[in-house]
Amino acid sequence: MEQYQTILTEFSNQVLLVTMNRIERHNALNSVLNHELGKAISDASNQDVNAIVITGAGEKAFCAGGDMLEMSGIEAIDTGLPPQAERLNGITELGQTSIPTIAAVNGYCYGGGARLAIGCDIRIASSSATFRLPGAEYGLVVAASTLPRLVGAAKAKEWILTGQRVDAEEALRWGLVNSVSDPSDLLADALRMATTIASNSKAAVENSKRIIDMATLSEEADTSEVSINKELRGSPEQAERFRSATRKVTGR
Repeated sequence: MEQYQTILTEFSNQVLLVTMNRIERHNALNSVLNHELGKAISDASNQDVNAIVITGAGEKAFCAGGDMLEMSGIEAIDTGLPPQAERLNGITELGQTSIPTIAAVNGYCYGGGARLAIGCDIRIASSSATFRLPGAEYGLVVAASTLPRLVGAAKAKEWILTGQRVDAEEALRWGLVNSVSDPSDLLADALRMATTIASNSKAAVENSKRIIDMATLSEEADTSEVSINKELRGSPEQAERFRSATRKVTGR
């Protein structure tokens, strides 16, 4: 399989395991990771892949969100990326793939990382996992179009508007995750479920996924979230909020 800088891939029993591999940054999404994640998901459509499991390297983090040092301009974007028009977006590709996806959430799952997990079809969390959507603190809208279908409008508003941390048991109670596993069993449990899915009729599985998404997802809301963030990103208030958050988190 293709070699990547920021992800690891393994393939077995028609299941593709994708591991975000930036342990030193708690698997934060920088431009390279975002592109490579998107490419792995996109390429899977042309391979004999019937299910995808996404997890994070190490024991501390699934994905801590966007890479704040890159997003704030403190660190430059990797010049080895394809031209902007050819770059892929992991969350976008996740929303477009017909292949069932499972997030094995093994630790911090914040911001864009939480949005990534929410975009998967199924979420299995480690008992040590925590979730947080701090977009409003940073002046952005994160997962407002997708979280309500999992936890309901009232709870989605509470979590998004306050940015509070949610532990694995509360996430399970409200339907954000499908199940909670012991940390040592998490990946095996996710791969076992993926293997079961992969063994079923590919056409039936993919069409079932498509119809469920048609019944529960709003393309209009998703498009609106993207559009609003384009307006908000870089505004004086958003820029100052993000600089302040970056200083608080990174000390830089």
